[in-house]
Amino acid sequence: MIPLCDLKRQYAALKNEIDAAMLRVAGDARYILGPNVKSLEAEVSAFCQCKQGVGVASGTDAIHLALRALDIGPGDEVITTPFTFVATTEAIGMVGATPVFADIDPQTYNLDPDAVAAAVTPRTRAILPVHLYGQPCDMERLTKLAERTGLALVEDCAQSIGATYRGRPTGSFGAAGCLSFFPSKNLGGMGDGGMVVSNNDELVARVEVLRRHGGRMKYHHESLGLNSRLDELQAAILRVKLPHLPQWERNRRRNAYYYNALLADIEEITCPSELTDRGPVVPLDEDNIGTDRIVEAVYHQYTIEVERRDEVARSLQEHGIGNAVYYPVPLHLQEVHASLGYKRGDMPHAERAADRCLSLPMFPELTQQEIEQVVAALRRAVTAKVKAA
Repeated sequence: MIPLCDLKRQYAALKNEIDAAMLRVAGDARYILGPNVKSLEAEVSAFCQCKQGVGVASGTDAIHLALRALDIGPGDEVITTPFTFVATTEAIGMVGATPVFADIDPQTYNLDPDAVAAAVTPRTRAILPVHLYGQPCDMERLTKLAERTGLALVEDCAQSIGATYRGRPTGSFGAAGCLSFFPSKNLGGMGDGGMVVSNNDELVARVEVLRRHGGRMKYHHESLGLNSRLDELQAAILRVKLPHLPQWERNRRRNAYYYNALLADIEEITCPSELTDRGPVVPLDEDNIGTDRIVEAVYHQYTIEVERRDEVARSLQEHGIGNAVYYPVPLHLQEVHASLGYKRGDMPHAERAADRCLSLPMFPELTQQEIEQVVAALRRAVTAKVKAA
């Protein structure tokens, strides 16, 4: 079996360091907002080229608290993508605001800036782009739109830590970048965790207060907050992993480009592309992107498009190849958002992606031999479905 993601290999490689870090936390007995949380906040914010970071309990809380810190609430609208995990719109709902969906670019799967511009109303307060699969959004156009309309830009970087747009890390463009440290993320802990990174001192200060029950001092509360503190044990584990992240992400890109090369001759498959000044390009290696590359993706997922996706997925699973569909039902068609009045056909690019996208095994320790096995099984599956048709 080749899994979609193998966390055991990463732990085996770092076992001694991780175990020692956990034992130090146990011995220090400083379990809540201890020295590891403070150090990780400084290290991750520097990695993201932001002034400060605030560790919180999850990536969902990171978005929620960033919106709260911006005073976004009932009566306000936040424009976001329908092609992502529900945590993005959960956070919007938690502050009482209304999600407004804009369709995606069919080649990058990220928010289409033109669709965002068309969705702006007098009630719009923020744009919430998601850097899906580790592919940065078109931040130049989104930033200009936010500045022109006076809207806040809050980045969902749950899948994109380390990815760059024109050399700048995701999370450093908007009022806040919201990270997730869920175990399967590119930088993942052994439980839930998240962080808000920002260059805005006032926003950081507000998130810091909100994450600890709305108070700066114990038993003194100035606003209604919540209990959302990054765990000291998770922070210690993440600090062990962070120095390895650049190499892990080079490995992910290498694996993605090897997939692209092996899949290039299968007409029924569309491989992921990266933005360049020539438009989206499917990279085969670092060189063929050239000096006009705009983004450096980190391939949290390696996601293709294929006809008869569900049949292909079942065939891969039967042959021991892990795979997943991210995401089978776009958010505008989810029952939780039925009251918003969207219907099938409103977001055609997101709907097509939801019907066709399939994520293949992707993690830093994945070998070229394993990729060849995945591609061989995929080739057989696609060929069989074409013949059956």
